[in-house]
Amino acid sequence: MAIIVRICAMSIRTVLILLLALVFGLSAALGVNLLMRKPEPEKPEMVTVVVASTNIPRFGTLTLGQVRLRDVPADMVPTGALTQIEDAVNRAVFSGLVRDEIVLEGKLSAPGAGRGMASAVPKGMRAFTISTTTYASGVAGFILPGSRVDVLLTVTRSGQNDPTGGGQTSTLIQDVEILAVDQVVKPPAESRVDPKELRSVTLKVTPQQAAKLDLGQNKGILHLALRNPEDHEPAGTRPATLADLGLYEEAPKQEAKEPEKVAAPAPAPLPPPTPAARIRVMRGALESGGVVFEQIDPARGER
Repeated sequence: MAIIVRICAMSIRTVLILLLALVFGLSAALGVNLLMRKPEPEKPEMVTVVVASTNIPRFGTLTLGQVRLRDVPADMVPTGALTQIEDAVNRAVFSGLVRDEIVLEGKLSAPGAGRGMASAVPKGMRAFTISTTTYASGVAGFILPGSRVDVLLTVTRSGQNDPTGGGQTSTLIQDVEILAVDQVVKPPAESRVDPKELRSVTLKVTPQQAAKLDLGQNKGILHLALRNPEDHEPAGTRPATLADLGLYEEAPKQEAKEPEKVAAPAPAPLPPPTPAARIRVMRGALESGGVVFEQIDPARGER
C-alpha cells in the first residue's frame, strides 16, 4: 500500500513539473514572438497632385491627355505642386517634364499667356537674340537650349597711349539661360549643335541686360562661355587686355628736356660823343677868348 501511495505521489509531482515546464515554455515562446514582431507602420497622409503622364518637351503646351492625378505622401509634395488638372492644361512648360514628375506652378507659363516663345518668358524678363558668327561664340556647338552661359564682350581700341594695348575682353553679363538656339527650343538628341549652322542664340535676360547686349553687339564682338547649370555664384572677373597677355609694350616715356638758355644780345655800341659847340666873340678886329659850351649827350649821360 505504501508503495502504491509513493508511486501516486511521484506521478503527481511529475505531472506538476511537466505542467510548469509547459507553461514556462509557452510563456517564453510568446514573449519572444512579441519581441520579434514589428509594429505595423502608420499609414502616411496622402495628397492628390497633378503629374505628367508622359514625357513633355521644353516649351510644350500641356493637354488633358498629358497630365493625370496621383496620390503621394504629404511629406513628399514640393512647394507649388498643382492639385487640379484644370490648373495645368493649356499652359507651356519652361523646362521639359518626365513621366510621373509632379507639375509645379513655377515651371509653367502664366495662365492665358498663349503659345510660342512669348509664353516662355517670365513676367519682368525679356528674350533677346544675339548673332553668333564665330565658333567661339557657340563654344564649338555645345551651346544648347536650356544651357546657362556668361556673355563676354571684346572691344578693340586705337591710340598710342591706350593702356590696354589696343583691345580688351570683359564679362558683360553672367548666368543667363538660353531659350533657343537659332529657332530650336528643344535640345537635340545628340546634345550638340553643328557650329556651321549656329547663327543666333536667344537669351532670357532682364531689360537692363538686354540694353547692354544691344550696345555690346554694335560696338564689339560677343562670345558665350558655357556655365555649370548648378553654379549661380557671380564670378569676380576683371577685364583682360592685350597688355596682360604681354603682346603690347608701352612706349617709353620721353624725359622732358630743359629749355635751352638763349644768350642775351650784346648791348648796342654807344654813339660817338657830340662835339662841344664853341662861341667866338669878336670885338672889332680882335677875337676875344672863346667860351666853350658843351652840349649834354643823352646817350652817354655825361656833360
